[in-house]
Amino acid sequence: MMPEHANLLKEMWRQKEWKEKPMLDEQLINEINLKLQFALKDDLAIEVEYFQNHDYHKVKGKLLGVDTLLNYVGLEEKEIPLNSVTGAWID
Repeated sequence: MMPEHANLLKEMWRQKEWKEKPMLDEQLINEINLKLQFALKDDLAIEVEYFQNHDYHKVKGKLLGVDTLLNYVGLEEKEIPLNSVTGAWID
């Protein structure tokens, strides 16, 4: 097998394991928004789950702000697009 074929096969298998971004229902979106507001108001640490690059990621930290105009959630170490957020938990 040629190296190009091996690379193509590796890429094909990697893409086969990709996850799809979930469609969030309105109730879950409202729950996430409420937790973000609560964490911001009371200066609490929060864990945010988001979907990026075909996989789920989690980050914990202090919530610095939520910008609905620019569509992002600002944490101490990361800015996350608001439409990528799939879950939120207050620590």
